[in-house]
Amino acid sequence: MAIDHHHSTPIYGVSGLRVLPDEGGTRNWDTIIVDESVKNQLLSHAVLTLAHQKELSKLPGSMQRLVILAGPPGTGKTTLATGLAEKVSTLLAEKGDTALVEVNPHSLPSEMLGESQRNVARLLDNSLPELSLRYPHVVVVIDEVESFAVRRSSASFEANPIDVHRASDAVLEGMDRLMKRCPNVLVVTTTNFPQAIDEAFTSRADLVISVAIPTTEAAAEIVRLSLFELSQIWSELTDLAEDESLHRSIAEQCNGWDGRQLRRLPLKVLASNIELASNPQLLTKEDIFRAIKSF
Repeated sequence: MAIDHHHSTPIYGVSGLRVLPDEGGTRNWDTIIVDESVKNQLLSHAVLTLAHQKELSKLPGSMQRLVILAGPPGTGKTTLATGLAEKVSTLLAEKGDTALVEVNPHSLPSEMLGESQRNVARLLDNSLPELSLRYPHVVVVIDEVESFAVRRSSASFEANPIDVHRASDAVLEGMDRLMKRCPNVLVVTTTNFPQAIDEAFTSRADLVISVAIPTTEAAAEIVRLSLFELSQIWSELTDLAEDESLHRSIAEQCNGWDGRQLRRLPLKVLASNIELASNPQLLTKEDIFRAIKSF
């Protein structure tokens, strides 16, 4: 349960709370490598809905301010979602702070009959509306939303089938109330399994964006960035960080790898050899290609 340090009170269902802009800047937004069209679409939607919340709330059938980021594990969906909040906060700073609220949906289900839907209601009817009163803009990030809005037509009913349905019903009804009551709240969700999300939840989303495995170009840029960050610590690695043909070759060798695997590649190479682990500045391109074959 997160604590709002502005008020020193615990907030039910919230696992993380950051008030933005902060000293972290827009690091997540700047370092996540995805198609620029995805970033532009996300940012434009967020700015429109949060900067013009009062005007849009008066329209019939206005935007739901719900976004779903879907794609395989390791493609940067969570980093993209939190980075969006960082970027939005800088663009809307003159209009006030932005709260980045992270929700862990796994903390909400309960084996006790009726408790899951009560937990969902506490989050959507109490915690998030309360935060929306404290901050001008609120971006809520819910990871693995398929565990939050379970697809009722195909849910596992080993525990309690009635409770599964009631919990998903509570999510849908609670989201509707939240969006009507709190026009300054944007909810960004992530999922590795979009087919497991209840259809009624998906239909409410303004945007459902696929975040794919990196292209060769994107993979090369991820490798470059990872090597660049190491070169800021060990300057001997600057040549590796600036070798574009090397980055391209690594990307081609790692075809099909996700962003997280690519990002961690140089560190995994260093950790695979005691000499390199002791002296990271000795890393060579040969070490990288040799390690790729063994991973």
